[in-house]
Amino acid sequence: MKLLEHEAKQLFAQEGIRVPNGILVGKHEEILLHMDAIADNVVVKAQVDVGGRGKAGGVLMATRDTVIETARQLFNTKIKGIEVQRILIEERLAIQHEYFVSITIDRIKKQPVILFAETGGVDIEETAHTKKDAVRSVSFCPLLSDVPGFLLRELCGDAPADIQKTVNRLYHVFCHKDALLAEINPLVTTPNGVYAADAKLIVDDNSLARQGIAVNRDLTEREREAEKHGFSFVELDGTIGVIGNGAGLTMSTLDLIEYYGGKAADFLDVGGGADSERVMHAVRLVAGVPTLRVIVVNLLGGITRCDEVAKGIIASGVPVPVIVRIAGTNAEEGQRLLAEKGYEMLDTMDHVVKKAVEVAG
Repeated sequence: MKLLEHEAKQLFAQEGIRVPNGILVGKHEEILLHMDAIADNVVVKAQVDVGGRGKAGGVLMATRDTVIETARQLFNTKIKGIEVQRILIEERLAIQHEYFVSITIDRIKKQPVILFAETGGVDIEETAHTKKDAVRSVSFCPLLSDVPGFLLRELCGDAPADIQKTVNRLYHVFCHKDALLAEINPLVTTPNGVYAADAKLIVDDNSLARQGIAVNRDLTEREREAEKHGFSFVELDGTIGVIGNGAGLTMSTLDLIEYYGGKAADFLDVGGGADSERVMHAVRLVAGVPTLRVIVVNLLGGITRCDEVAKGIIASGVPVPVIVRIAGTNAEEGQRLLAEKGYEMLDTMDHVVKKAVEVAG
C-alpha cells in the first residue's frame, strides 16, 4: 500500500531523518488556526496518490500572506483526475543541492538495492534515461541491519557525510516498515543540514496487519470484496473477464488473451478446492467490472470438482456471456449441467480464449 507524503515523512522523522516543518489541513479555513506555525515562505503540496504532482500543478509556492488563497485554489483543483482532500504546508527550504535516493527489492538477486543520483528532483527519470551512469546502485545481504560503510561511500561518492547517514536511516525505515519502496526525491542539502524534501513509501500488502494498518487504501471496491472471499484478484482495464484456479493457469490465460489480440478485464484465482458458492461469488464479482463483455472460466479439476464449478456458474445468473473450459474431476457431470443451461463450452484453453476474443470484438 502506498503511503501519502505526510505519512511517509512522519515515519522517516521517527528514524531520525530530518523533514521540513509543516502542517496538514483538510480545508483552507483550517490554516487560520495554524498561522503561528507557518513560515514566511512555504510550499503548498496536494496529498494525492499520484506521481508527478509537481508537473501536474499539485505543488505550489506561497508566502504567509498568500497561503490561504493558494490552498483554496489547490483544494478546487484535480490532480490527474483526483480531488485534493488534504494539503501539506511546509517551510520552503533554502536548497543548496538536490540528490535522489531510492531503496527497493532486486527480485533477481533477492536483495535490497539502493539507487543514488547526485542530481535529484522532478526530472530524475529523464536523467536516468539520458545519462546511463547518472544513477549508481548497490545491493547487499538483507540480513545486515545497516548498509556497510564501504558501500555507502561507493554509492554516495563526494556527497556530504550526512547524506550517507540519511541513506542508512532510510534503509532502517525500509526494513522496519516492511517496505517494497522507500524513496526521497529530492534529498536536499541546506545551510541547516540535510532534509527529505519529499517522501515515498510503499508497504508490502502482506505486512499491513503487522504494521497496524487496518485498511488497504489501494484496493478498489471489487478488490476489497475479493479479499473477503480470499480470492487473488486484480482489476484490469480490458473487456475479457478471467477466472482460473492456480496462479500459473490464470496468468497463462491472460497471456493467451494478449496473444490473440484481446485485453483482460481482471485476474481472479479462486484457489484449489473451490465449491459452488465460492465459484458463484467469483463469477458475480468479475461480472461487475464495468468494461466487461465476456467471461472466460478456465479451471482444471483436481481437488476442485468440475460439477461444483458448473453449479456455481449457473447459480451466479450473470447476464454477460460465460465461456467455459473445465477438465478433470467430475468434468463430464459439470459439462452436462452447463449444457442443460445453454452455456458454451470448449475443450482447450486455446479454443476458449479465441472464442472470448471474438465475442469481445
